[in-house]
Amino acid sequence: ALAALVALFPRAAAGEEGALATSAAALGKPAPDFTLTDLDGKPFKLSEQRGKTVVLEWFNPGCPFVVHAHAKGPLKDMGNRFAAKGVVWVAINSSAPGREGSGKDANVKARADFAMSYPVLLDESGTVGRAYGARTTPHLFIVDALGTLVYRGGLDNAPFGEVAGGGSLAPYVETALADLAASKPVGTPDTKPYGCSVKYAK
Repeated sequence: ALAALVALFPRAAAGEEGALATSAAALGKPAPDFTLTDLDGKPFKLSEQRGKTVVLEWFNPGCPFVVHAHAKGPLKDMGNRFAAKGVVWVAINSSAPGREGSGKDANVKARADFAMSYPVLLDESGTVGRAYGARTTPHLFIVDALGTLVYRGGLDNAPFGEVAGGGSLAPYVETALADLAASKPVGTPDTKPYGCSVKYAK
């Protein structure tokens, strides 16, 4: 069943992934700074979060992987839970105007439906998504208190809650945040994301 679902919603096309990979933010280096506006018109500037752990969650309310993660999966409470602990967690939607998941109204509705306590930032130009090499929704990035990119990749290894091959669950983002909270280096900083391709402008 998982294979069939993944086939229906393929990852970004190989050419698009290749183009993104050449310009993607580098692990262990300063995370690219940016300013985006949330759904209430309030600006969010990454560099102003220095001193805090920041999670960037690429988001598309029209993507079934995102819908599952927020309705039934780990994101149903993960972002809210860590935000309550002082982690700065933001969702970023890089869908271009007219493409799946775009538009303020769709995102306002999704944020309410998913009971997200944290902001959704709109990146309709795709500039921030491309700077980070965001390929899928969800695709997660973690920036430490010094402003360094310390994790990029999947939420976990279980699209739609299923681990391929019947293996054990690896909660990559939870584990990375636990490492940071314990003042340890992130043990697994780079993993493969899954989900729908980010709907950048063509």
